[in-house]
Amino acid sequence: MNTCNQQTGVCEIVTGAARLAEVAGRISRETEIAVDLEMDSLHHYQEKVCLIQISTRSESWLIDPLALKDLSPLAAPLGNPGILVVMHGADYDIRSLHRDFGIEVSSLFDTMIASRLLGITEFGLAALLKARFGIELDKKYQKADWSKRPLSPEMCAYAAADTSDLLPLYDQLRAELAAVGRLEWLEEECRLVCQARVSEKEGPLFISCKGAGKLKGRSLAVLEGLLQLRDTQARQLDRPAFKVISADTLLEVAEKRPRSLGELGAIKGMTPSQIQRYSERILAVITQAMALPEEELPRFPRQRRDEPTDGAKERLKRIKSWRQEQSRRLGLEPGVLAPNWLLEAAADANADSLAALDGIEGMRTWQKNLYGNQLLAELAEG
Repeated sequence: MNTCNQQTGVCEIVTGAARLAEVAGRISRETEIAVDLEMDSLHHYQEKVCLIQISTRSESWLIDPLALKDLSPLAAPLGNPGILVVMHGADYDIRSLHRDFGIEVSSLFDTMIASRLLGITEFGLAALLKARFGIELDKKYQKADWSKRPLSPEMCAYAAADTSDLLPLYDQLRAELAAVGRLEWLEEECRLVCQARVSEKEGPLFISCKGAGKLKGRSLAVLEGLLQLRDTQARQLDRPAFKVISADTLLEVAEKRPRSLGELGAIKGMTPSQIQRYSERILAVITQAMALPEEELPRFPRQRRDEPTDGAKERLKRIKSWRQEQSRRLGLEPGVLAPNWLLEAAADANADSLAALDGIEGMRTWQKNLYGNQLLAELAEG
C-alpha cells in the first residue's frame, strides 16, 4: 500500500499554480485516480473545500484550494470520461467540487456504493480498509478545522490516508461486483451521483428545520424569527448555526414561547452564556411574533399527496414481504434492493407492464432488469 510519494515518504502539498499544472498533467496520463475532499463545515458559517487529496498507484498529492486561486487545471482530468475517479461516499464531494470550483466528474467508482451492492454492512472506509488490508485509519482529525494553516504533518498523513489505499480497494470491489454480475448496477448508480448538485434553499428557514412540521401558526412564527436571529448571529461570528443555539432548543422556545427571563432560563438546552448574549433579542422575537395578525402567520407547506389507489395498502404489504425474501436471497439490505419510496410508488401505480415501471421516477434500469417481472407478478396477485 502506498502512503504519499513512495520515493520520499512525504506527501506534497501543492500551493502554486505552476506545480498544480504539473500535477494535473501527471494525473491526466492515468486511467484511474483516487480523490477525496476535506471541508470545514463544523467550524465556519459558509462551508468550503479546504483540501483535495489525489492519489495514483504510486504517488499522492494534497491540493490546497485556500492557497490556489484557480483550480481549473483539475477540471480536465477529473472530467475526462477516460479517467476513472475512485471516491468513497462521493455524493457530497461531487456536489462540493461543482459548487466551489465548477469541476465535474464524468467517470466515477464509489467504493461505498460498491460495498453496499455486495451486501457489505460495515461499509465505512475505515472498516473496509481494516477488514481487507489490516490498515487502521486514525480518525483523530475527522472533525478538525481544515481551513487552518499550516497543516500539521499528522493532519497531512490523515488526509492522504483517505486516498492512498482506495485504488487497491477499488481493484477488489470491482472484481467482486463483476463476479456476481453487479458491475452494471454500480455504473448506473455512479452516473447518477455524478449529476448531483448543491441546490439553493428557498423559502422560510423553518422549512429546513427538522421538527418544525409539528408547529403551527404563532409558534411557527416564533421559530422563524429565532432561526433568522440565529442565522444572522452565525454569519457575523463565522460559525455554523448549530454552534450558536441548537435547533432543538429553538424548537422548545417556539413551543413554550417564554415571556420572561425566568421562563427562558427554564428552557432545556439554553445555557447561561446564551441567555446573557441573546435573551433580549429572543424575547423581542417572541413579542413580535405574538403581535402578528392572524392572517400573517406562516404555515408549514405540506406536500399534497394524491389519495392512494384502491388496494394500494394491500399491494404494498405484499411487495414488502416479497422484498424481504429477495433481500435474503441476494444478500442485500432491503433498502438497497428496493427502497420504501420505490415500493410505495409501485404499489400506488399498480403497474401492469415493464413499460409502466418506467413511469416510476427514480427506478433504476438495473432494478427493473433484476426483478421487474417478479414485481409485476406480485402486484398482480390478489
